[in-house]
Amino acid sequence: MDGWLRQFALNAQLRAGLSASNVVWAVVAAIASTLALLFLLLAAFVWLSHRYDTMTAGVVLGTLFLAIGLIAIFAWALTRRRNIERARRELELRGSAATNLFDPKLIAIGWRRLAALAGVGLLAAGLAREWRGRQENPADRNTDSQS
Repeated sequence: MDGWLRQFALNAQLRAGLSASNVVWAVVAAIASTLALLFLLLAAFVWLSHRYDTMTAGVVLGTLFLAIGLIAIFAWALTRRRNIERARRELELRGSAATNLFDPKLIAIGWRRLAALAGVGLLAAGLAREWRGRQENPADRNTDSQS
């Protein structure tokens, strides 16, 4: 089980560059960015309320965030649709590739290829037997032959 977890962690590290220190720094960056945005919004509200009145400042900032939210929803829907279509095409390609595996033209190997495969299999079995014999201790061989 430990090997599987390590494999999963290494795959995540390979694909996303994740590690414990990366996650900590990402959290710190997210908190700092959120606080900076909050203070900038507060400053924008104060500036707008001094320039106009408080109600106008609230309406302007509210309208701005509503527009940003609507654009984000539109972009999310568009991305979701693209991902669904991409996954559907990939599944169709994989499905057609799986049916090609059972095509009689591809299954027919021929006796020459079968003979070569059998030779490679025998060679691998012989090498495995030889390596296994080398891994045994000489003391183990002596106790086996004496009993």
